[in-house]
Amino acid sequence: MSLTAGIIGLPNVGKSTLFNAITKKNILAANYPFATIDPNVGIVTVPDERVEVLENIYLPERTIPTTYEFIDIAGLVKGASVGEGLGNKFLSHIRQVDALVEVVRCFEDNNIIHVDGSIDPLRDIEVINIELILSDLEIILSRIGKISKKAMTTKNVYDLKEIELLERIKSALEKNIPVRKMNLDEEEKKIISSFNLITLKPIIYAANVGEENISNGNVYTNKVIEYAQKENSEVVIISAKIESELAELDDDDKKVFLGELGIDASGLDKLIDKTYKLLGLATFFTVGSDEVRAWTFKKGMKAPECAGIIHSDFERGFIKAEVMSYSDLITCGNEIKVRENGKMRIEGKDYVMQDGDICHFRFNV
Repeated sequence: MSLTAGIIGLPNVGKSTLFNAITKKNILAANYPFATIDPNVGIVTVPDERVEVLENIYLPERTIPTTYEFIDIAGLVKGASVGEGLGNKFLSHIRQVDALVEVVRCFEDNNIIHVDGSIDPLRDIEVINIELILSDLEIILSRIGKISKKAMTTKNVYDLKEIELLERIKSALEKNIPVRKMNLDEEEKKIISSFNLITLKPIIYAANVGEENISNGNVYTNKVIEYAQKENSEVVIISAKIESELAELDDDDKKVFLGELGIDASGLDKLIDKTYKLLGLATFFTVGSDEVRAWTFKKGMKAPECAGIIHSDFERGFIKAEVMSYSDLITCGNEIKVRENGKMRIEGKDYVMQDGDICHFRFNV
C-alpha cells in the first residue's frame, strides 16, 4: 500500500514550488514498477536508513523502498466548492487520498503578492477549510435527500442510523466543524466510508517559511502551531525554496547543505515521517538476493493481511510467516546467525505485524 497525500493551499503560498521540488525527486527508475504518472502526481521514496543497510547485507539485484505519493490540487481558491477557480475540478481527486497537506504561507516577500493582500496564515487556513467543508456538506445533503423518505417509510434500522449520523454531520459542517473533529467511532466511520469526506481525513499544515526561519520558525508559524494543537493536527515547518534546492543535490551534498542550515532532515522528510505517525503506519521488509523491498502497512494488521499487500494470493493461501526483526538481524550480523541464535520465528494467522519485521510468507493457492 502506498501512502497518498493531497497538497492544498491558496495561490502564492509556495504550493507549486513545493510540488515542483517533489516531482524533481520522482523515482521513476527502470527497476520501479510504475509506468506513466499523471502530471499532477509526484512520487518520492520514504526515507528509511534500514533499506540501505539491508541492501548492503543482501546485495540484491534491485532495491525498492516504500513510496509517498503527492497529488497536487491546483487552483483552490475562495469559492472553489461552487466553481470558482480550478480547485473544484480536483476536489474529486482529493477524496481518494489518505491525508491532506495544507501549505500555509508564513513568509514575507513583497515580490510575491498574497491573493488577499496581506500575510495571515489563520485566515488562509479558514478559507481553505470552509471550501472543503462546503464540498462535504453538498455530498451529505445529497445523501440525506436520497434516503430520508425511504428511511422514514420503511423504518429500516440501518437507514435510520445512517440518517441520524448524516444529520449530526450536517449540523457540524454548518457550524464550520470538520468531520475529523467529531470523534466518530469505527462503526460510524464505516457507515460514511463510501462518501470519502475530505474533512474526515487527517491534516498536516506545512508552514512555508523563508530560509532564515527554517530552524525556529516565526510569529506566523507559532500561530499555525497553536491552531493545529486545538484540533490535534500536525505542523511541519518547511521552506519550499530550500526543498527545491535540495531536490537538485545528491545525498552527500544534501547532508552538507542541511548541516549548513543547522537542521538534520529536510522538511519533506519530516512531513513524510509525521504523516506516517498520524496515520498509524509502519514498515515491514522482504529480502533476498533478487530484491530488498520495503512495504507500508497499518499498525495492528495481522500477518495474512500484510501478505496480501504483496499479492492477494499470499493472503488467500496464507500458511505461515517466517519472521525476524531488523534489530535482531543487525545484532546477529547476518541471517545465518539469526537462525543459530533462535531469533528466527514461525508466526501464524493471528500474528500482529511489527515495524521492522523481515518476512518470508509461505502460502498455497
